[in-house]
Amino acid sequence: MTLAPSVLAADFGRLEAHAREAIDAGADWLHIDVMDGHFVPNISFGVPVMRGLRALADETDTPFDVHLMIEEPDRYLEDFAEAGASVITVHQEACPHLHRTVQAIHALGCRAGVAVNPATPLVMLEDVLGDLDLVLVMSVNPGFGGQSFIPGSTDKVRRLRQMTSGAQTAGAGRPLIEVDGGVSPDNARALLDAGADVFVAGSAVFRGDVAENVAAFRRAEMRTA
Repeated sequence: MTLAPSVLAADFGRLEAHAREAIDAGADWLHIDVMDGHFVPNISFGVPVMRGLRALADETDTPFDVHLMIEEPDRYLEDFAEAGASVITVHQEACPHLHRTVQAIHALGCRAGVAVNPATPLVMLEDVLGDLDLVLVMSVNPGFGGQSFIPGSTDKVRRLRQMTSGAQTAGAGRPLIEVDGGVSPDNARALLDAGADVFVAGSAVFRGDVAENVAAFRRAEMRTA
């Protein structure tokens, strides 16, 4: 399990310190949710927040997992790459020329991910799977943190794992499967068994005792199905 806490749920009054708590507790990545108020009905933050966390990420060797919930993401890829993104994920629904966008991400030296909304069928990714490093399954409708997990998402992850089992990326192996939305220690084991690799969690990490919340995910990882 790669745990990627979403800083959208962190305390912005002490953002770096709160993010450090998660990293010190054993989180693997920092997930950066970028929203523009157009593609999704909310506005979050952008490159300046990433730059503010850059020293922490560099010091701890923590990858930035950037999730662009925005229209026309191609216009901003270079900015996020320069701010330190390791993975840049765009939405299938926002990219009319998805293959070109994925190529542009790779050309910037980043791993390329594509996200699909709950109502988007996985067949929409068939022709680009071999070019992807990561596929993000949205398990809530994107735009707001703290939403409830859509139960059918677990089966969607399972079907995606079957689809990707034979796909070889431009890097090594099959694309990683990431899940974002309502992820918690209560459903983590089922998602892991279904084939998920990367777990995005906002409130489930940053609300309350961060170290204990991360430990709860690790206990879920060790549980027998």
